[in-house]
Amino acid sequence: MSTRGERSNAVKKLKNLIFTPKTEVKAFRQKMDDTFSDVILPNRVEYSERECAGVLCDVLSPEIYNSHRLVLYIHGGAFVGGSRKAYRPFVAALAHAVSCRAVLPEFRLAPTHPYPASLDDIQNVFRTLYTEELVARSLDNSGDIDKAKPEIIIMADGSGASIAMGLVLSLRDRFRAAIRNVILFSPWLDVSASSKVLTVKKSPDDLLSGDCIRRAAELYTYQDNREIPLVSPLKATEEQLDGFPPVYIQMGEKELLLDDAKKMQELLQKSGCQCELDVWPEMMTMFQLADEHLEESHLAIERIGRYLTLRKVTAQDSQTEIQLELERKV
Repeated sequence: MSTRGERSNAVKKLKNLIFTPKTEVKAFRQKMDDTFSDVILPNRVEYSERECAGVLCDVLSPEIYNSHRLVLYIHGGAFVGGSRKAYRPFVAALAHAVSCRAVLPEFRLAPTHPYPASLDDIQNVFRTLYTEELVARSLDNSGDIDKAKPEIIIMADGSGASIAMGLVLSLRDRFRAAIRNVILFSPWLDVSASSKVLTVKKSPDDLLSGDCIRRAAELYTYQDNREIPLVSPLKATEEQLDGFPPVYIQMGEKELLLDDAKKMQELLQKSGCQCELDVWPEMMTMFQLADEHLEESHLAIERIGRYLTLRKVTAQDSQTEIQLELERKV
C-alpha cells in the first residue's frame, strides 16, 4: 500500500485536474497538457490519428489486441478542459490492459462550445465506429448478423462520464446493444442545482469541491439543461435505464462524488441492470493518473483488464484482491 508521502505527492499532481472557480480556461487546459502528456507511450502501444465524422481522434493499438473489441474513451476535464495529448498515456495503458484498440476523440469543449456540442461529437464518433465495426464483423462472419454485432466498450472519467452516460441514454436499442460495458472513473453523475454535492460545506475530498463542479456546470450549459439525464445521468428514470449495458465504476474512498456513485449503482440495479462499484481505500479522485506515485494506480488499471477479459472477479472481491496484490509487490 502507498505511504502517506506518496499519497501526498499524488494529490499535488492530481490538483492539475481540478478546474476551480478562479482558474482561467486557457491556463487550465495548458496545465493539464503539461502535467499529464508524455512523448513515450507505455507498453509499446502504437499511436495514430484519424477522423470520425469530422472529429479528430487518437487510435491507440497494443502490440497484441482483440480485433473484435474496441474502446471509446471520453475524457474528463470539467467540461472545459482535457485533450488527446493529456489523456493519451493513460488511455494507452488502458488499451494495453484490456487488449484492444482505444479511440480517444478531441471533442468540442465549453464554454466556446456548450452542451450539446460535446455529446453531439461523441454520438457522431460512436455511430461511425459502430458502422465500421458492423461491416468488418459482417465480412468476418459471412453475413451472420447475430455474430456480427460490434463490441464497443465505453470508458470515461469525471465530466466525461456525464457525456458517456448521456451517449448511452440517447442511443436506440440497436446501438445500445453494441455496448459491451461502460467503465467510469470518478464520474460526475449529477450537476443539477438540486445536487447535494454542490452545497456540501466540508468536502472529504482532497481535490474536488462543490464549487468546482458548480462553476464547470455553469460554463457547460444553463440551469434547466442540468436537470435532464443527458447532462445529469442520476436524473434518469428506470424506464430510461432499461436495457442499459453493464456498468463498472472505479473510485477512491475519499471522493466527494462517492455517494452519487452509490445512488447510480442503486438506480441501475433497481432497473435490472448490472452495476459494480469498486472503491479503493485511502485513494483520491482519479488516483489512476498518478501512476508514478501510487502502486494502486497500476493495480487499478490491471483490475480493469481482468474485469473485461475474464469477467470472473466482482467488485465485492476487490478489497481482498487489492490487499493480496499489494502484498505480492512488497
